[in-house]
Amino acid sequence: MRKDVLRKFQKIFEAQRKTILFNDRVIREDFSVNHDDRFDEIDQATTDVEQAMRMRLCNREILYLKKVDEALKRIEDGTFGECTECGEDIEVRRLEARPTANLCVGCKEDQERREILTAAGRKHKSLGEAFSKKFA
Repeated sequence: MRKDVLRKFQKIFEAQRKTILFNDRVIREDFSVNHDDRFDEIDQATTDVEQAMRMRLCNREILYLKKVDEALKRIEDGTFGECTECGEDIEVRRLEARPTANLCVGCKEDQERREILTAAGRKHKSLGEAFSKKFA
């Protein structure tokens, strides 16, 4: 992959990383619950739902931050843009659509077909692969 294209993706990842880390601080500050918000059971239920959504967003951002860090490491290693399954180059159009992609279109389609045909394909994706294996 050309150096100017790599620099473009590196800048994208660094900007995304800063945004995620800033959002994480904001979300964590919002986890505090004001006791005035707990007047009755309906207020408590609403607060619980809001906190659950914030936690889910935080978890999603943590997983995405991990993907961004992995992509930055692949840029450093010189393997960014290579499929981790077959070793072929990932099309730049795919990387522009999904910068953290580590599989070419063909290998990703194969992976999705395998997931659909197994019980693992029915597990919640936002938990992450390592977390799902730990509690499977």
